Formats: sequence, C-alpha cells, structure tokens
Amino acid sequence: MKSELIVDVQEKEISIALLEDSRLVSLQKESRNQAYAVGDLYLAKVKKIMPGLNAAFVDVGYEKDAFLHYLDLGPQFNTYSAYLEECFQDLRKVPNISRFKKEEDISKSGTIQDLLQPGRQLLVQIAKEPISSKGPRLTTELSFTGRFMVLIPFGEKISISQKIRSTEEKIRLRQLIGSIKPKGFGVIVRTSAENKRVAELNNEMRTLVKCWEESIQKMQRGTPPSLIYEEDSRAVSLIRDIFSPTFENIYVNEAETFTQIQNYVSLIAPERADIVKLYTKEIPVFDHFNITRQIKSSFGKTVSFKSGAYIIIEHTEALHVIDVNSGNRSKATNDQETNALEVNMRAADEIARQLRLRDMGGIIVIDFIDMNKPEHRQKLVEHMREVMANDRARHNILPLSKFGLMQITRQRVRPALDITTSESCPSCFGKGEIQPSLLFTEKLEEKIDYLVNTLMVKKFVMYIHPFVDAYIKKGLISIYGRWRRRFGRSFKVLPDESLAYLEYKVFDTDHKEIDLKEESDINSSHSKSRTRASNRDK
Repeated sequence: MKSELIVDVQEKEISIALLEDSRLVSLQKESRNQAYAVGDLYLAKVKKIMPGLNAAFVDVGYEKDAFLHYLDLGPQFNTYSAYLEECFQDLRKVPNISRFKKEEDISKSGTIQDLLQPGRQLLVQIAKEPISSKGPRLTTELSFTGRFMVLIPFGEKISISQKIRSTEEKIRLRQLIGSIKPKGFGVIVRTSAENKRVAELNNEMRTLVKCWEESIQKMQRGTPPSLIYEEDSRAVSLIRDIFSPTFENIYVNEAETFTQIQNYVSLIAPERADIVKLYTKEIPVFDHFNITRQIKSSFGKTVSFKSGAYIIIEHTEALHVIDVNSGNRSKATNDQETNALEVNMRAADEIARQLRLRDMGGIIVIDFIDMNKPEHRQKLVEHMREVMANDRARHNILPLSKFGLMQITRQRVRPALDITTSESCPSCFGKGEIQPSLLFTEKLEEKIDYLVNTLMVKKFVMYIHPFVDAYIKKGLISIYGRWRRRFGRSFKVLPDESLAYLEYKVFDTDHKEIDLKEESDINSSHSKSRTRASNRDK
C-alpha cells in the first residue's frame, strides 16, 4: 500500500492529509493561532470548587473556565502538590525531582474539596480541547510526549505498548528504559520504540527531561493564567503521532514548514529524510493530489460508495448517528439476506474511514440493514473490528443489538472535523440575486485592471473555478491571452477546485491574499456605472 502525507500550509491554518493508494483516509486541520492544544501546559488558578461534581473550575485564560475532575488529579497528586509548593517557596532553584520524597497516593474515592481551594495555583495540562460550549478539560497528571516514549513526572512505572507483540522485545525495552530513566519519572514506551538502539532512546529521554526542567523554570517566573509549554511547531506536533517510516513521500508547500519537518524526520529516521519534498508548483497542492475533490465528496451529509449504496451521517451534541441504505444497487442479488450482508460489509469499510476522516468521537450509533442469520451478524461485527484495527484512537465496538444497531465509543479529544461542502454564493452574499454569470469575466478584468494600474501590483496569481478557467483559456485567441497582452505577462490565472463557481482569490508573490472585496461586489450596478465614468475620464 502506497502511503503519502500532504501538508498544506496556509496563512491561517495547516491541513495534513494522509493518502493510502491515493485515497484520502485522514484529514487534520489546525489553526496556526489556535491556543489550548492537547498536551500544552498552563500555570492556572482554581476559580471554583464544585463538590456535587467532585471537580473544580480552573482559569487558564479561556472564555469558559476549564474543568478539572478529581480523578484527573492523578494518584500521585500529593507528591505533585508538595513539589509545586517547594518550587514557589524558592524561585531561584528547581528542586531535583529524583531526590524528592514520594508522598502517599490519593484515594480513588476522595473528594476534591479536601485537596484544592479557590485561588490555588496549579500546573495543568490540556487533556481535551474546548468542545462546543465547554471549556478545555485538564489534568495534573503531567506528561511529555516524544516519538518513542511518554515521560511522566512523579511516576516510577514503565509501561510497554501493547502493540509490541514480541515478549523478548518487551523485556529488552523494559530493561533498557529502566537503566537510563532518572528516578522520579515514569515512562510509557510507544510502539515506534520497537527495535530502536539505546542511543536513540537515551537521546529522547534527555530531551524530554530537559523540557520538564525548562517548564518548571518558566512556571516559577510566570503568573496565572499563562502558557508554560507547547510544541515548537504545529506541523511537527501533528506529524509526530501519525508519522511512519513506511511513508513514501511527504509533500509540503511552504519552505519554513518543510525545513522543520525535514529536520524532525532526519532526527527520528535519518535514512528516510529524503521522503520530505518541497512542493513548488503554483496549482494548489490539495488540487494536484485530488484531495479537494475527495473532501467535497466525503464530508457531506450523504456519502455514496460502491454499487449505488450510501450512508447518511447526522451529528448531535450527544452522539453521531449513521444510517446505511442499499439505494439503487445495480448488482443486487435475488437473495435479500446476501444482498444486505454485502451492503453492510461495504458500509463498514466506509464508516471506518469516515470515523478517522472526520475524527468523530464519543458515541456512534449505526443502523445497518437488518439481517436474520446470526452468522452474518457476527461476521459484520468481526469485519468492523478488523477495519478499525488501524484506528489510532481508542475505541470499543459492541455487538449488534436485536434492532440491528451497532454502538461504538471512540476517544474524543478534539471537536469532530465538520467541513461544509455546500457553497455560499460569492456574488449575492445571500441576497438571492446575482449579476449575470456571462459578465463575470468582465468583473475579473476590472479587478486585474485595479490591481495593475491602481494598486500597482504587477506580479500576482489569481485563482478561479476550473470551469471559468477553462472558459477564459479556450481557443487560440483566448480571453486570458487578451488580458496578458493588455496588462502584461507578470500575473497568472490558475484553477482552484476549492472555490465556488463565481468566486476568485488573489495572492501576491509572498502568497499573502490581497483583499479585493469592495462595495462593487455587493452593488454591481453602482460599480459598473463608476467604472464606465472612469474609462471616459481616461
């Protein structure tokens, strides 16, 4: 199977698409200025204790107070609490965690008011991003994630990933980590550590311990609420968890991010550094790899798959509901039971892909087509477990109920990726009336004239819908050719599949968008009379 990562870096967000045999199976989007990413550390202050919830609301600077439950304090909270107290008593030095006395673990059935009071300062970690109207969810059981391991301060336990099957390898890793691990830290060994040399693991261990020490120093200088620790690069943090040495290519369309990713891959897999490639073509990278088209077809309410069958996906605050329909299948058999099994099996393939693609979490209820034979029902459940085996998110699949419903719980860490595939009209802005589409090329010509002769911008790229692009470039004497003869040959017009039919975008040589939305875009008649008057004056 050919696996590729495509990284699209825009001014406001970064998108990472995972392709398997050119088919989109995972899409992650991250705002470049978004705060409260999972794993970030904050110096925070307790705002309110809620005994009924056995939780506290904590101020981390978000518009909604963050939520810290008693069970998220971690069993070693007493040790953590004593360590922080010593840190705040003497701000000139960082206490050595290896020599720090370990306190007794807290009870699982305790109450939060016995441990926290309003106004208390805490070092907290984001466990879940803000979802809907809820603030972030926090934990004081801190961890620092690397490529090969997760470092846990105040712990001592060494845990090995269950995906490492070899007993000999588990024993080797446990002994190796035990020999290089400083006292006072626990470690979770990740799957990617399998068969790695001691030098690589020791290097990452030292790096993570340094991150912990620098975080404590910054905490001692900070005032709540303040950010203490975050990843150096959003792109690197996104790629870290999904990177695999089996990737054949990683394409990046921005030079700085390309360098960051290449340096990261060179560090963790030096022999694979050449798979990171800078995409320099002017056609949008997602268009070039046919990702935009797949996004448009995969994120709607209705998703079709083989032979005319389709699924309908509905989202609510509490759960996601998926309905399977056979549709007008062209290859339907006379045996209804066999037909239902075939549709359900193909639907399971698509549903597993959709869960990863949309990052749907929480409770998912699937209404499969009814099947009477128990062996068919069991076969479907086994197939669903098989196709979801590659899903990195923790999940649990229950057998079909007597109503033919399958229930799945899937780890929900961040909001589900919900992309609207319907397009708002860029010409009327919701008014319901637009200028004739035949005049759209005249509008584009006005915009180019405005850029070249008024703003004095000679070099730029204008992106338009592929249909419009094909229209202006058809024939030997094309509209596009006439524009270039009139305004010069320094600018380009290129297609972009993500744009609506009568939509356009303009970017300068630094790939920064030039905003050309004027009053003329809303009141076209006023614009045309003003343009004609301007032409007469010339």
